[in-house]
Amino acid sequence: MSELRELIAQGEGERLEFKKKTTHPTRISRTLASLANTHGGRVLVGVDDDGRIVGVRDAEEEIYVLRQAAEHYVEPPLTLRFREVEDEGRVVVIVTVAESSRKPHRAQVADGDWRGYVRLHDESVQTSTMTEKVLENQPTQFERIPLNKEELAVLDYLRTHPRITLSEYMKLLNLGKRRAFRTLIKLTLHGYIRHHDREKEPFYTL
Repeated sequence: MSELRELIAQGEGERLEFKKKTTHPTRISRTLASLANTHGGRVLVGVDDDGRIVGVRDAEEEIYVLRQAAEHYVEPPLTLRFREVEDEGRVVVIVTVAESSRKPHRAQVADGDWRGYVRLHDESVQTSTMTEKVLENQPTQFERIPLNKEELAVLDYLRTHPRITLSEYMKLLNLGKRRAFRTLIKLTLHGYIRHHDREKEPFYTL
């Protein structure tokens, strides 16, 4: 199986996005910013949502639009890597976005309207101010620190549960809101857990 087909077989996820074509820099800039703000990843241009290889008509044009998006529609700008791969006569552009050390990146969605995005599963999700603060303070190389009982309790809980919210954590250890919140943010900043605020109530996962 070719590298391209192996990638497609993984399916879309946190580090992989399929795009039939790049329509406009503002559309793709959200995906690029979200990958750079999370763990980096790749965009396969010329692949349908269902994983079918449709190919691109003009690889140079696609790369031009992607460069425009990364340089003028993402702030701070991003540097992308491109590779053209051929499969049965169809060309797919593999775009590699590295995890950034200059987070948070914002994407321009309209004139004068810049928004932050992170990658959650296979979607680019708009961030809140809280997530942006976490991204700004996040060390590129996570500094692992010794954990106390309250912090270890979060990790133990998440090994057997898919997620935890602030209120669940407060109840679990009978903690006040400020102390519980400080603990969860500290664990997020040091890379032990991840903060998600896509839903009404933010939650944390391993």
